Amino acid sequence: MIGLSDVRAAAARIAGKVVRTPTLHSDALSRATGAHVTLKLDNLQATGAFKERGAANRLALLSPAERAAGVVAMSAGNHAQAVARHAQLLGISAVIVMPKFTPLTKVSRTAGWGARVVLHGEALAEAAEHAHAIARDEGRVFVHPYDDPAVMAGQGTLALELLEDAPDLETLVIPVGGGGLIAGCAVAAAGIKPGIEVIGVEVAAYAALAQRLAGLPVSVGGATIAEGIAVRDIGTAPLAVIRAHVADVVVVPERAVEEAIALLVEGCKTVAEGAGAAGVAALLAFPDRFAGKRVGIPVCGGNIDSRILANVLLRNLLRDGRLRRLVVECPDRPGVLADISGKIGGAGGNIIDVSHHRMFASPSVQTAELEVMFEARDAEHSAEIVRMLQQTYTIRLS
Repeated sequence: MIGLSDVRAAAARIAGKVVRTPTLHSDALSRATGAHVTLKLDNLQATGAFKERGAANRLALLSPAERAAGVVAMSAGNHAQAVARHAQLLGISAVIVMPKFTPLTKVSRTAGWGARVVLHGEALAEAAEHAHAIARDEGRVFVHPYDDPAVMAGQGTLALELLEDAPDLETLVIPVGGGGLIAGCAVAAAGIKPGIEVIGVEVAAYAALAQRLAGLPVSVGGATIAEGIAVRDIGTAPLAVIRAHVADVVVVPERAVEEAIALLVEGCKTVAEGAGAAGVAALLAFPDRFAGKRVGIPVCGGNIDSRILANVLLRNLLRDGRLRRLVVECPDRPGVLADISGKIGGAGGNIIDVSHHRMFASPSVQTAELEVMFEARDAEHSAEIVRMLQQTYTIRLS
């Protein structure tokens, strides 16, 4: 089991090779959650995620013979980019095996760091098997994304920096995939500030740690926006550390992760991927648990596809009532479209999209259906616009 000395040694080893990212108090998140929230912005690493810490430490410990042989890793993205980047910095050959479903942005960025990318398998487990086969066939060193003491110690440098910058924190809320980050951070936190509470966060579809701690068989799978922590099981080495140093783990729904991503963008001007926003999602899903506490949260990754980010923001606008879609049944005569548009605009609404149907959707040849999407200040403003339109027209909400 790693200790604080291992984390401190890793910090010295990787100094200057990774960014010492900012630690910032967030008024927006504190108001939204009722906790006193401090963020550690590891989405500002060169590859956009905390994984550089563990990869830099692990590769720095390679022997000359291992460096000459090269490395191989498997990952859906962030670990891949981290290994590729630090292998390039050290002049080491790297092969990265990624599942076929991996977002194109992560594939291209990994290749951009000079690694040979191999797309193999439908899931991480199949990619891992292929990576191990390459390690055997080519004599390369396999760099595990989380089940490795050197990787865990490197990831723990995040908490080391966080608690140096914000020593008054009472609780750390850490996303959990394979367990490397929370294990390293828990060791660092326990060594620096005994008694500090460390809580893990998993998404509902991949709650392996929660099942392990409850003594249940692990059953995971399904679609999630937090693909960075969509891991089949907890690593053996991290699990031992977690049992010793982690107070609890909470499981958050997909909706909370989407809301956290949107809140970070709108309230903190910070881009986070699903896994990177999981800590904030825990505060949104369980506000009573963290109310009034001084909570530290790593925004541990920002590598989200632009299209997915746009969809998350739009879905959040719909949930908040700031974006509204209506079907208006109206007389099929000149000037009606202008009247409806004028009413919405006059009430302060901003029309986003209009679709006018006469031939097929209308209940009568004398009527038409108008699909309108508009933007409002908030849910109450949206409701006011709907009530105003209902005074003249028949409205169907959708």
